[in-house]
Amino acid sequence: MEEVILSKVCVLVTAAFLLTLVPGFRRPDRSLLSVRDRGTALLVFLLLGFLEEAVVRETGWFNQRIVAVCAAGLVAGPVVGLIVGIVVTLLAVAYDGLPLATIGVSMLAGGLAGGLLQRWRPRIAQSPWAGFLLTLAVSWLRDGLLLLFAPRTVLAAHAWHQLGVAPFIQGLGTALILAIVAQARQRDDQARAAASAEVRAMQARMNPHFLFNALNALAALATVAPREVPRAVGRLRKFLRASFDQPEQALVPLEEELAVVRAYLDIEALRIGNRLRLEQTIQAGLSNALLPPFSLQPIVENAVQHGLHSTPQAGRLGIAIGAVGEYLEVSVSDDGRGVPSADVEKIFFGNRSEVHAMALLRRRLQGLYHTSFRLEVRSELEHGTTVTMRIPLRRGSGAPQKSADDTVCDFYHFAPR
Repeated sequence: MEEVILSKVCVLVTAAFLLTLVPGFRRPDRSLLSVRDRGTALLVFLLLGFLEEAVVRETGWFNQRIVAVCAAGLVAGPVVGLIVGIVVTLLAVAYDGLPLATIGVSMLAGGLAGGLLQRWRPRIAQSPWAGFLLTLAVSWLRDGLLLLFAPRTVLAAHAWHQLGVAPFIQGLGTALILAIVAQARQRDDQARAAASAEVRAMQARMNPHFLFNALNALAALATVAPREVPRAVGRLRKFLRASFDQPEQALVPLEEELAVVRAYLDIEALRIGNRLRLEQTIQAGLSNALLPPFSLQPIVENAVQHGLHSTPQAGRLGIAIGAVGEYLEVSVSDDGRGVPSADVEKIFFGNRSEVHAMALLRRRLQGLYHTSFRLEVRSELEHGTTVTMRIPLRRGSGAPQKSADDTVCDFYHFAPR
């Protein structure tokens, strides 16, 4: 009997692991699952119900069908809970010869109760205790109805001590599923918090010297072109507003990140005037593509501060953004002095007391995309530097403004207007 219970526990752990692979189930509020997420949950719990018959036929101590119904409702809502309840009821009637009415009432009640709790009180539904208590109640309801209306059927298949212990074991099974999903959600929350901390770290490095330079530029502008001061202050306000708002989001649309970059370059233009020539090539239709906040801006700032400022003459800043298969590729290049190619890894990503912005960005991308990203720096002395970032292409809810088949190219100088 211990082997039977252990086999079923392994099946439950596998089902819970499959659920943790679905991004929707790792969000704190699972009441907003997509249709695809619900469909995945339905498939997992239906397989869990079928495995009760296909793999382990002894159900006295541990009825996976009850666990599947209760967990389905608590995890994916009333619709999934009811569908799983109907299917496992038919399985119990067809394979075990149990009465349709009594089994149907308990199973449908379990799926519906768990689903309504998930819909109205999602945080309570996420608790392993809620899964344990709901499954315990459904098990008692099922066994009570069977003893009342079909005592010979249930007593022929189960011993009295099984009827007393089984509901508690089944309750622990549902609690196990919810606990594993909760652990995955907690790890994702920690990853998001770490990513937000990395953004704050970038801001802590960027804002002091950026604000110092911006204020110096405003002071000089007030002397030579006082009418331009309100416009310049507006640019600075726009940049600071974005820097305060964006870190609270895991991903932002490309158009928002580009607005931050443009505000930054507008302010830098107050200092360097027409020395900066921007060449921008952005594939149309990507305005709603999602990327981490303040991921493009530090790459651009690095090109301006350590590339264009390294030479006294006018410089070129190139920004190229496009879709490459299932990835979004962002490339930022400058024609500054550059660094020796052999020292690129050490300079940009090496361990030192003052962490480079590129190293911080790489750690953020690792936390968000694991190995599904690329961040590389190519540089040579007197030939400038190019930073390329490639991340999975994801889109927000907004519709792209243009067809993805078109390409937009802009060539212009930045200067105070």
